[in-house]
Amino acid sequence: MTTTLSNILGLRQSADLRTMFYMSVTTALLVLQWTLGFNIALFLLSLFMATAVAVIAHNHNHVPTFKSKGMNTFFDYWITLFYGFPAFAWIPTHNRNHHQLNNREGDHTITYRVSERNNLFTLVIYPTISAFYQQQAIFSYLKDLRQRNPSRFWESVLQYVALGVFVGGALFLDWQKAVLYIIIPQQVALYFIMIFNYVQHVHADEESEWNHSRNFVGAGLNTLLFNNGFHTIHHDRANIHWSQTPEAHRNIVEKIDPVLNERSFWWYMVRVYFLAPLFPRFATHSMRLDRKEAEKYATTTVKPMEMSVAS
Repeated sequence: MTTTLSNILGLRQSADLRTMFYMSVTTALLVLQWTLGFNIALFLLSLFMATAVAVIAHNHNHVPTFKSKGMNTFFDYWITLFYGFPAFAWIPTHNRNHHQLNNREGDHTITYRVSERNNLFTLVIYPTISAFYQQQAIFSYLKDLRQRNPSRFWESVLQYVALGVFVGGALFLDWQKAVLYIIIPQQVALYFIMIFNYVQHVHADEESEWNHSRNFVGAGLNTLLFNNGFHTIHHDRANIHWSQTPEAHRNIVEKIDPVLNERSFWWYMVRVYFLAPLFPRFATHSMRLDRKEAEKYATTTVKPMEMSVAS
């Protein structure tokens, strides 16, 4: 049944029936709220669905959802409207930057730009700072695309246009509804997808082959958000479909420091950002700083030996 339906829709993977369901629900929630008025349950659900759309945007960027190029282009626009930013932007900021550098210097999304600490303040300000630095990569990409591939350039620009028309038209019709049912969910989506990136990399070791990312392996988050908790394997094999990441993670889990495999996303958030200031044992420890300290120690201990040999 699912295979037949996925073939009818032209999906590459039958698991993406869930993707289609999420996108349909997200769209329906906008229509319902715009028509029926504010309902707290529907509004909260729309915020969650917006966050899910951000994850879908990420997944679609790595593994196109449809077999058809035309359908994938259409899906780019659909995602753009509810994600709140052009879908193409993942290419320069994520594929060509973050996945290449993986939280090393030069990565526009580094977690230690402002501070090496991991606390509520660094968590809250990270999305805004990260978004600011990502704009340079987007504009450089568009500039290069305009010369190298004009048709792809205009396709990308049209995503900005579609988003502008969508939001602008909604504001014209009813600015209060537009802010409540479109703009706020979009901002939640953009904010929380960066929060995910932060908690998955902060205090890990960007130079380590296997300890560069934190994983949230509990079933709850991964069932709701397309296995987004499995991050080490995502960097190791970015081209596998999201439905395959749990099994792929199991194949490498013994190589990862256990401290980077968290059972619960929500317990991590409460423990690290709310309990740790009162009970320091709940704080994370920076593997990155440990490595840098070890490198510094190795340098200072080697120099006297080199001097004695030279003498």
